[in-house]
Amino acid sequence: MWLKKIILSVILALLTACAASPLSTYHDTEMDFGSIQTVAVLPFANLTGHTRVEERVRDVFMNMLLATASLYVIPPGEVARGISRVQLVDSAAPSAEEVQKLGVALSADAVISGVVREYGEVRSGTAASNVISIGLQLMEVQTGRVIWSGSTTKGGINMQDRLLGGGGQPMNDITEEAVLDLIHQLFNS
Repeated sequence: MWLKKIILSVILALLTACAASPLSTYHDTEMDFGSIQTVAVLPFANLTGHTRVEERVRDVFMNMLLATASLYVIPPGEVARGISRVQLVDSAAPSAEEVQKLGVALSADAVISGVVREYGEVRSGTAASNVISIGLQLMEVQTGRVIWSGSTTKGGINMQDRLLGGGGQPMNDITEEAVLDLIHQLFNS
């Protein structure tokens, strides 16, 4: 009788976990990702209450993407000049035509835009911890269409934080974890 209850509980927990895990990555199956050699990373949007976090997250993302040695990442100064030349209105949500113009101006194969949704400390009761949530999309410049999209959330309050306190991981560590997760999503699907 106990064995049946344990097995039923495990099956129920597994089914609940499977149902609760949303898809966080889109890959265009018809796109040849090997043809992308040069990318421009646009300034990210900031939906948090903190100033300049989008610049910090973009910098970490660009450095870690460049460290993969898989792509050439156009320097931010060149990207800023390209944005100015094509008069891009919203770098966080460019239109297909703007992506095409920017690609020509920068000699880029693809453009990455993103948004920082959460960044900083969250509280629940007496527990506090750091959290980050990022969403990115990769658009190829020939048509301006989205060929990859990914999102991730790292950090937050876990059971250990609730029971023992401690405040969670440092913001830099969870930012790097989130960026690594996004890079993994980009290259491994």
